[in-house]
Amino acid sequence: MTRTDGYLLDNRQTEAGERFDAFASLFDPTTFRHLEAFGVGPGWHCWEVGAGGTSVVSWLAKKVGPTGRVVATDIDTSRVASVARPPVEVRVHDVGGQEPPGEGFDLVHARLVLVHVPDRERALRSMVEALRPGGRILVEDADPALQPLICPDEHGPEQQLANRLRQGFRQLLADRGADLAYGRRLPRLLREAGLRRVEADAYFPVTSPACAALESATIRQLRDQLVAAGLATDQDIDRHLANVTSGGLDLATAPMISAWGRKA
Repeated sequence: MTRTDGYLLDNRQTEAGERFDAFASLFDPTTFRHLEAFGVGPGWHCWEVGAGGTSVVSWLAKKVGPTGRVVATDIDTSRVASVARPPVEVRVHDVGGQEPPGEGFDLVHARLVLVHVPDRERALRSMVEALRPGGRILVEDADPALQPLICPDEHGPEQQLANRLRQGFRQLLADRGADLAYGRRLPRLLREAGLRRVEADAYFPVTSPACAALESATIRQLRDQLVAAGLATDQDIDRHLANVTSGGLDLATAPMISAWGRKA
C-alpha cells in the first residue's frame, strides 16, 4: 500500500505481512477475475500501484511472460523487493507526488491504495495519463463509511467491543487523511477522468478465517496508537484479541469496490 509520512499502517511492521496475506486470501479472487476479463496476457505492460505485497505482482508476471513488463511501485518496497526480477521492475515511488514511472501501459491497477493517498486527485490523474489509448485501469478501494462495522450482527458485548475498536481504527484513519467514503465515488471519478465503458462492483466478506486474521493483525499493529489516542485500553484490546481467537465472532470487512474503464 502506498503511504505518506502520516500513513497509519507501516509496511515494515511484523503484522504488515500478516495483513498482506489476509488481503490476498480475501481479495485476490476478485482482482484476478477482473484482470482475466481484461485479457491480460503475453507482452502486456502493467503498472501495479502501491504494490505492498507480492501476490498480484507475481500473478501479473506469469500472465505477461518474458515479453511483458510489470512495474511495481510503492513508497516502501520492502515487501515486494523479493520478486524484483524480469519481467518485474520494482521502484520506490509516490503515486500522489511524482510523475508516472513510464507511459503507454496496457494496464494500471491499484488496490486499497488511493483511499490513503492525500492527493488522490493527482494520483488518479497520473494513473490515467500513464495508460496507452485503449489501455485499461482497475481501481479497487474500500468504503468503510458504507459499512462501518466489523461485526454487522452486533448481538452481544463481544461484538459491541469489536465495533467500538473498529470505530477507533476508523478515527485514526480519518485523522491521517484517509477518505472513508472514497470507494463509492470511483465510478464517477473514472468517468470524469475521461474513461469509457466504466463499470464497478463490490465484494463484501461477512465472515471467514482471513477476516479474523486481518482483524487480529490490524489490532495488534495499531495497539499503541489506539491506546495513546484514548480510543481503547490495553485490557480492551487483550479481551478483543481473545474473542477473535476463540472463533465466535462473525468478522466482516468494509466493502471493497472495484471500478474499471478504458482510456479513449
